[in-house]
Amino acid sequence: PRFRSLASRAMVAKLLVANRGEIARRIFRTCRQMGIATVAVYSEPDRSAPFVSEADEAISLGGASPAESYLRIDAIVDAARRSGADAVHPGYGFLAENAAFARAVTDAGLVWVGPSPDAIETMGSKLASKALMAGAGVPTLPSVDLTGLEEHAILAAGDGVGYPVLVKASAGGGGKGMRIVRDPADLIEATRAAEREAISAFGDGTVFLERYLDAPRHIEIQVFGDHHGNIVSLFERECSIQRRHQKIVEESPSPAIYEELRRRMGEAAVNAARAVDYVGAGTVEFLFQDGEFFFLEMNTRLQVEHPVTEEITGLDLVRLQILVAQGLHMPEEALNPTITGSAIEVRLYAEDVRAGYLPVTGLLDTVEFPDLPGLRVESGVESGSEISPHYDPMLAKVIAWAPTRPEAAVLLSRALRMASLHGSVTNRDLLVRILEHPEFLAGATDTHFLERHDPVEMSRPLLSDEGIGLAALAAAIADQIERRRDSRIQTSVPSGWRNVPSQLQRVEMSHDQRVVAIGYAIGSDGTIVADVDGTRPAAVRLAAGSDGERIGLEVDGHLRWYRIRRVGDRRDVSTPAGGLELRVLPRFPQAETEEEPGSLHAPMPGKVIAVHVRDGQRVEEGQPLVVMEAMKMEHTLRAPFSGEIASIRCSPGDQVDANATLVVVEADSEVE
Repeated sequence: PRFRSLASRAMVAKLLVANRGEIARRIFRTCRQMGIATVAVYSEPDRSAPFVSEADEAISLGGASPAESYLRIDAIVDAARRSGADAVHPGYGFLAENAAFARAVTDAGLVWVGPSPDAIETMGSKLASKALMAGAGVPTLPSVDLTGLEEHAILAAGDGVGYPVLVKASAGGGGKGMRIVRDPADLIEATRAAEREAISAFGDGTVFLERYLDAPRHIEIQVFGDHHGNIVSLFERECSIQRRHQKIVEESPSPAIYEELRRRMGEAAVNAARAVDYVGAGTVEFLFQDGEFFFLEMNTRLQVEHPVTEEITGLDLVRLQILVAQGLHMPEEALNPTITGSAIEVRLYAEDVRAGYLPVTGLLDTVEFPDLPGLRVESGVESGSEISPHYDPMLAKVIAWAPTRPEAAVLLSRALRMASLHGSVTNRDLLVRILEHPEFLAGATDTHFLERHDPVEMSRPLLSDEGIGLAALAAAIADQIERRRDSRIQTSVPSGWRNVPSQLQRVEMSHDQRVVAIGYAIGSDGTIVADVDGTRPAAVRLAAGSDGERIGLEVDGHLRWYRIRRVGDRRDVSTPAGGLELRVLPRFPQAETEEEPGSLHAPMPGKVIAVHVRDGQRVEEGQPLVVMEAMKMEHTLRAPFSGEIASIRCSPGDQVDANATLVVVEADSEVE
């Protein structure tokens, strides 16, 4: 509702989106508002994805991996022809910054919603763009191209740049093909891993070294140009809080940028865009430290975090892209933008933060966000969606706008706490603690925030130990009410009522590694005698209106409400303060099957891309054994201790399930 009208006659009648997930849904929304028909393309795993059903029509690309589907230029151009599309929007990721794709689209007589292939080619290469910026007088960091260098030359390059260094893929972005190296002994392995990851993600294994700054902020400028020579800055976004060099919190405006600095950085970004006659949406990224800024790269596409710019300017950037691609002038409100309020975005991922941000696959049972003024959610999934191992594990972008930054932070934190997210591990708890952290609220963050503050500690459950215990009690009572309903026993009190309240019904539930022992009895007047881990809370009462899905517990005059959902032996509990998942433990657990000592398992479903050892080989603790690829990221399994390879149970190219045994290491005799 804050978007200003950019009414124009639509020369594009049908547009194909060469992407998937939330960005496809985002583009479809704008197209509907403009009266433009839409076409989706999809892979086999995405056949039932929400974005496919939201398009007016959809064409299958076949295959499962990106290489078999969303990276196939010929198949996408053919889909555009078959559907009668007038234009192609690349979204972000996949082929969005691929000059060959842009040329193929325009050669087919279609409108390309993006910059020229030449601009993509120049600015899409981090090496070429750095050279161009240096020639234009924009400050850059020392760097060395590693293309074709032997190992001794790579080591010399590292010494020349100075440690710590960053190994970076020249193509693409999003943290793919990037490694920090602090010790020269790790440089060769990091370089090879970055090359493999870059080839997999972008089809280009070119990598380079760059000086690594100690405590920079990541500040980027949104630029926009049209075919009539107009190029403007739509102000900055701060994206300093990152994990694995990938942004997870973005905001605009930045609390670190004052008006004069905003003007200078905006001018530098516009000059960078002018150097390649830039048209459309683009982002010029800088590292900012001690009052100085250094060119990092330019992304020649729409960014994941573009909603925060839309929220503070009132501009629909996708609509602007489509208008400009048709040769129209940018409207007045885009040529003279203003900042109103503050916007913050977080990226919600299906990942286990405490396991090293390990991506998680599986079924999303519940994905629900509260309906709050100023809250915006862009998601590629919905309740019942399957999380595929083939693609990035981002579930949603959650954005809050408010008149001030503190208000936006509070609103976003509140929305995340209230969200019902069940069926998959997510980074929700981490995001909430970042938003509520004094350092973030003070605007005093940099790219090392999650190195100074332990992500494992910040990902602990949002509910306190007492809160988890009461949630388990609520779940147990909800189960009894549901059993009463199922058994059709007509009585005025819920199941669980006892003539002798001292005789409690008992159940055990687990959350993470904690087991909660619950005992309870419900009196005829709704009073509850409860025992939570051996402690009996005083004055517990079941609130009127409680049922098998919504439970109100009044403890010592403090009433709290819990929403309960059952999935097998799992109990999904949502509260206004946060949510959690509980497992009902069996009364007579079965003995666990013994496993061969030293077994290393696949952390998730994925593909084995390298096996670095052979049967009987001697290995040292921490030595790389197997490299897997899943969700566009590499995962290296290392020897847990020194010993000998007893068994190798995988080969390069194998598709393996989560928890599959890949290697067995027999420990040295002195290691028990």
